[in-house]
Amino acid sequence: MKKIFFLWNRLTSTFWFIPCVIILGAILLSMFLVHIDSITSFSEEGFAGSFIVKSSDSARSILVTIAAAMMGVAGTVFSVTLVALTLASSQFGSRLIKNFMYVRLNQVVLGAYISTYLYCLLVLNAIKDNDGYIFIPSISIMVAIFAAIANIILIIVFIHKIAISIQADKVISDISDYISKQFKNLYPHKMGQENEEGLTVDAENLKIIFTFNIVLKSPKSGYLQYVDGEKLIKLISKIGGVLHLHSRPGQYMVAGMDIATLYIHENIAQERLNKIVKQFVIGKTKMAQQDLEYSIHQMVEVAVRALSPGINDPFTAIACIDNLTSTLCTLVQIKLPSPYRYDEENKLRVIAEASDFEGVLDAAFNQIRQFSNGSPAVMIRLLEALTRINEFTRDEHYKKTIFKHAKMVLNLGEETIIEPNDLQDLQVRFKQVRSNF
Repeated sequence: MKKIFFLWNRLTSTFWFIPCVIILGAILLSMFLVHIDSITSFSEEGFAGSFIVKSSDSARSILVTIAAAMMGVAGTVFSVTLVALTLASSQFGSRLIKNFMYVRLNQVVLGAYISTYLYCLLVLNAIKDNDGYIFIPSISIMVAIFAAIANIILIIVFIHKIAISIQADKVISDISDYISKQFKNLYPHKMGQENEEGLTVDAENLKIIFTFNIVLKSPKSGYLQYVDGEKLIKLISKIGGVLHLHSRPGQYMVAGMDIATLYIHENIAQERLNKIVKQFVIGKTKMAQQDLEYSIHQMVEVAVRALSPGINDPFTAIACIDNLTSTLCTLVQIKLPSPYRYDEENKLRVIAEASDFEGVLDAAFNQIRQFSNGSPAVMIRLLEALTRINEFTRDEHYKKTIFKHAKMVLNLGEETIIEPNDLQDLQVRFKQVRSNF
């Protein structure tokens, strides 16, 4: 079931899906309203009567005017969207283009104008004025007029949204909000459980327990995008084995590379092995759904570009550090899931390749530190961030990892900072980190 949700999310995140749904809805609406017009007679009196078209020529003129205007604005919307994507790509990196394409308003606006154009064409075709028979779909034309008014308001909202969406603070805030949502999906209240008596189950133990160990190979090259854990547990439970994963979502797989090892008591058919391999979704690009580091890398890319000599914008880099600090402060308070996954009978079935705090901290701060050479303000903020994260940390292993990063920042500062006062500020921040050990 989760794999279906994953595929559905991939479909809904494409730029064309929502516009196509709106266009289909407009086609169905035009057919429905024309049918209603054919069986309904409208009074020309009252407020509603002022919107009723009384001649076929006027009806055609209105629909042609609306259709032409909608196509013209649709072209403008498309051009503005491309300009925004180009600016976002050059300023924040090409990987962030997906984030702009995911914005529902952009998809809705494009779909609304094209669908209104098609709606007007279909209603225009329904107008009849020959051999004494006159049919004017009054309700359908009235809906077209109201749609045109709504689209005028929509273009104002769209321009406002585009102007805001390409601002650095907004981009960083959106990535941070998405990471917060990922925590709820990737680290639920209970996911996996500790092995009994705290024993470590590794490949050597499994080889002793089980008769056969079958290495599963990656069917193609690409990034591991998704692993259907629930389906894997059910499949492995049926054959009474244990599956040891060697990779996690976000890692690059080469065709023929070991993706997992299956430990079982008796050999099984290739068809069953193929069914297990199908639970690993491999694609050409990374996906954020099960890969926390992917979203963190997006934030890091914004910071690294801001620190490049061509842009030299330390304020944007500092904003990225602040948002990453919030993310890591949340992470240190979460109990990371155990790699051991059990079935309904409480039997070990899957050993996952779990993420750890050290890997996430490396992904968040390593590159920013490396590119902060010559920017004392960024180095100082990095140490302030590590101090803040350390305040929320209770795990001793986490604290050692934080101290290692603080020491690396200090070493870089001592080698590159020329101004003694700036270096002294950096050393004061380092002492604050060290004082908590």
